[in-house]
Amino acid sequence: MTGEVKSLAAECFSRICEDRYSFGTRLPSERQLAEEFDVSRNAVRQSLDLLEDFSIVSRRPGSGTFVSFRPADNETRESGAAAVDGFLGLDEIADVTGPLDLNVVRTILEPEIVRLAVVNMSARDIGRLKDILQKLEAITTNAADFSHWDELFHLELAKGTHNPLLIATYTLINHVRRQAHWAITKEKVLSPNRIKEYQNMHRSIFDAIEERDIESAVEFVKLHMSTLQEDLVRGS
Repeated sequence: MTGEVKSLAAECFSRICEDRYSFGTRLPSERQLAEEFDVSRNAVRQSLDLLEDFSIVSRRPGSGTFVSFRPADNETRESGAAAVDGFLGLDEIADVTGPLDLNVVRTILEPEIVRLAVVNMSARDIGRLKDILQKLEAITTNAADFSHWDELFHLELAKGTHNPLLIATYTLINHVRRQAHWAITKEKVLSPNRIKEYQNMHRSIFDAIEERDIESAVEFVKLHMSTLQEDLVRGS
């Protein structure tokens, strides 16, 4: 199975987790997906086969491909329960997770995410990451806009691993980052000077990835997480 097939499957799964492809809805046709992602219809077919193997989609001859994976937050909303079988839903996790808790998880995951991304990212993946970086670097003072592109930058790194579970995990991380108590902390720490410093860190991470320099990319991510931890302590 090629990296192109895995990457497309991971992107479709990410859209399902983000509710862009909702439970029970029909995915775009193979032709539409092939045109959107600039891949062959055979690659699309193999990607959908992979998703079907994991019961994420179901193929119905003559009707199309339908989403059969239901994210936990949808299950929680529909049941009206605070927890299902002892497990918290996404909204409940976000409610009980503080910024420092969140950064601990990111500090554990992100060095390994970038390590895998350096190895697995295609030229097209790196091109998408560069486009996001350029938009992130265009921000000067708006903390909310910076946070938006920062989320997309790190999610794109997770997508670059071509690991659906890591992508789903990082989708959850971004969900937590959007909660009110985290947003308040962002406003406190993201001054224009700090935004510029973070932009420089993201540029260093990108350059190391583009050069396929695993160790430098990992060290830059660790520095970024350490700086963020210091800022969160001051802003809390």
